[in-house]
Amino acid sequence: MTENEQGRTLDAGALKALAHPLRVRIYDILSERGAQTASTLAKLIGETSGATSYHLRALAAQDLIREVPDRGTSRERWWERPKGRINLPGPDQALTPAGRAAAQIVTSEFFALRHQSLMEYLNRPVSETPEGWADAGLVTTTMLDLTPVQMEEMKDELTRVVDEAVARYAGQEGAPGTRRVTMRAEIFDLPTSGASKEES
Repeated sequence: MTENEQGRTLDAGALKALAHPLRVRIYDILSERGAQTASTLAKLIGETSGATSYHLRALAAQDLIREVPDRGTSRERWWERPKGRINLPGPDQALTPAGRAAAQIVTSEFFALRHQSLMEYLNRPVSETPEGWADAGLVTTTMLDLTPVQMEEMKDELTRVVDEAVARYAGQEGAPGTRRVTMRAEIFDLPTSGASKEES
C-alpha cells in the first residue's frame, strides 16, 4: 500500500505550518478547485496576493502543497495540493502541548469549512443549480445502536466505499460534464445522558 493510499499523518512541523485559518482555507481551496496562483487565491479569500504568497510558501516548506511543473512564469507561480488523504494525529498520540493546540486549530478550521460548504449547498437557490444536479446529492442522518466492534466494521465498510470511489473516478478532473463534488462519511458514538446501559 502506497503512502497516498494510507494517507499522510501530519507531523509537528506540518501541523504548525497548517495551524492558521488562512492556510487551512488556502489548502481547502486547492483541494476543491485545483491549482491556483497567489493572485487567484487572493481574489477568492479577499486577501492581498502578498499575504497569500507568504502562506503558500509556508505550506510548501512542509510539502503540504507543491508548485505545478511546467506551468506559470517566474512572476506567477501555480500551486497544487498533492493527491492523497491527510490524517491528523488523534488526541492520544504523542504530541507536545503546542502540537495538540495546532492539531485542534487545524481540526476546528477544517470542520468549520465543511459545515460552511454544507450550509451553502443546502441553501443554494434552484436558479443557481446547474441542470441535472438538483437531485444528485444526498444529505442523510440516521441513528443506530451498535457495539464498538459493529461500529468499527461500519467504519471499515464506509472507508472501502470511499476508497473504491476514489479509484474508480480517478483522472476525471476537468472532463466534460463533471463538477467537483465533496463526499462525506461520518460515523461516531454520541454522548450518553446519565448512566449507560452497561452500567444499569
